[in-house]
Amino acid sequence: MQQQHFPQLDSIERIEQGFEALGYICSPKIATAIFLAFQLRKPILVEGPPGVGKTELAKTCAELLALPLIRLQCYEGLDEAKALYEWKYGKQLLYTQVLKEKLGDLLQGAQGLAESVERLHQFSDIFYSEKFLEPRPLLKAMQQERGAVLLIDEVDKSDYEFESLLLETLSDYQVSVPEIGTIKAEVAPMVFLTSNNGRDLSDALKRRCLHLHIPFPSVELEQRIVLSRVPNIDQKLRQQLVDFVHRLRDLDLKKAPAVSETIDWARSLLLLHATQLDESLVRSTLNVLLKFEEDIQNAESDLPALLRQSKVAS
Repeated sequence: MQQQHFPQLDSIERIEQGFEALGYICSPKIATAIFLAFQLRKPILVEGPPGVGKTELAKTCAELLALPLIRLQCYEGLDEAKALYEWKYGKQLLYTQVLKEKLGDLLQGAQGLAESVERLHQFSDIFYSEKFLEPRPLLKAMQQERGAVLLIDEVDKSDYEFESLLLETLSDYQVSVPEIGTIKAEVAPMVFLTSNNGRDLSDALKRRCLHLHIPFPSVELEQRIVLSRVPNIDQKLRQQLVDFVHRLRDLDLKKAPAVSETIDWARSLLLLHATQLDESLVRSTLNVLLKFEEDIQNAESDLPALLRQSKVAS
């Protein structure tokens, strides 16, 4: 199996610089995980709370390497027909009709049942050849000539049975099709699995992956992230909003605001021509940060204290 050479992944520093140029601020820990995963040809299992950039990590990697991003969104009940492959039954049926019409010509001159069966047998394998195979994300990633970035998103939402399907793919970068045989990748894809820790994943799956946990970023890192995504925002406002979001996450909320929601809030404040936070502005835009009415009400009751702690004029 070949492995493409990508100068962008030659060092941890180049990975950090390349990602930052594309607007993704990654820590040395993240860059190290990507470097090792590529060199060792191992998948990365990226865990952490929703909205910290797990999916975006795979998207940015595909953009950096100029490779196709092939995404498999996981859900309960996901099976091999949606993840690996399925047969083009309509095309097979059409071929059957054509063969039926030509059956007389095919069997003309055959001596007895045995010879007729032998002639038919010559065509039987065509029904289950690659011409009739519909590749799904896992198989499609194996077939890319230049390689690909394979994103298996929210794997914790799938069943344990689906994890078993993944083991061969993630160990040897190949897919077994009983009717055809083993289809092996010419170039190993970069594989990212993401999990929101909805359930424990099997030891067998974890053994095949490098583990990377992305927590909520520090105040300083989140300010850099906001600056990279919303470069026109005022520095003072950026510092205030990031500090406020961090204090908001300390509350007892059903869903703490994610980094993606911090970015959305920064963009919203920019659209409203805000230069600093005040109580009225925060109350009217809390729905950008918080997705449950119960959380909004809890935050509103603590809003004066949160603003004082953030040293924001109310």
